[in-house]
Amino acid sequence: MNTLDAEFIKGFIRLCDDGYNQNWHERNGGNLSYRMKPEEVELVKERFSKELKPWTPIGAGVHGLGNEFFVVTGSGKYFRNVVLDPKANIAIIEVNEKGDQYRIRWGLINGGRPTSELPSHLMNHEVKKKLTNGAHRVIYHCHPANIIALTFVLPLEDKVFTRELWEMATECPVVFPEGVGVVPWMVPGGHNIAVATSELMKKYNVAIWAHHGIFCSGEDYDLTFGLAHTVEKSAEILVKVLSIQPNKLATITSQNLRDLARDFKVTLPEEFLSDK
Repeated sequence: MNTLDAEFIKGFIRLCDDGYNQNWHERNGGNLSYRMKPEEVELVKERFSKELKPWTPIGAGVHGLGNEFFVVTGSGKYFRNVVLDPKANIAIIEVNEKGDQYRIRWGLINGGRPTSELPSHLMNHEVKKKLTNGAHRVIYHCHPANIIALTFVLPLEDKVFTRELWEMATECPVVFPEGVGVVPWMVPGGHNIAVATSELMKKYNVAIWAHHGIFCSGEDYDLTFGLAHTVEKSAEILVKVLSIQPNKLATITSQNLRDLARDFKVTLPEEFLSDK
């Protein structure tokens, strides 16, 4: 099969295009990765490069991802160009058995390497693969303006961001009932921020990078993009509320949230339900 005709590649390209059209990917901002299913590898492996590229250090040890294959965006590549020329802007990579090196098997035909955030992506994938019994396959990083703006005016605390976002739209506690985590500002692309983010991913499906953007994890492209979309929509509402009136005259209360959790059969952590 032509690699570009595979549904998992079509979905990857669509998410990139959707994210760009939301204005979340200025220039080469943001990145995306997808952990392939074994049957998907079999479907396209005949299209892999016959010339084996050299192994390259990942910059992190992800032993739980040994021999896995991923679709990833390229470093320095623009999301707006993925739909125009996928083979030049995305790649399929293979992780070695030890989980400390990768090599490109398809894509990035004009040269280049996977996203500079590859350590963060793969460490998050390793965490989510273990915690969800393999169900989560997508990690998405984007730069939504409203959630970034809030990191300049709200305390950089999980409880504060979770509660504020939950209160902005009734669907939020249902879409991300576990809450959201916050990583203080750190230099992107390195080992330290990868470790900090993967620690949060043990508890949440959303990690906010202060003054930078968000990382989301999900089972498929729709759920992961929808999670990012919901978080940013909630942040947009909060930015508008704060610009009109810094003190809310009405909101969704702790009891309202408990009632919502009961009726929608979700579990909300009690630490986020105490009265402010």
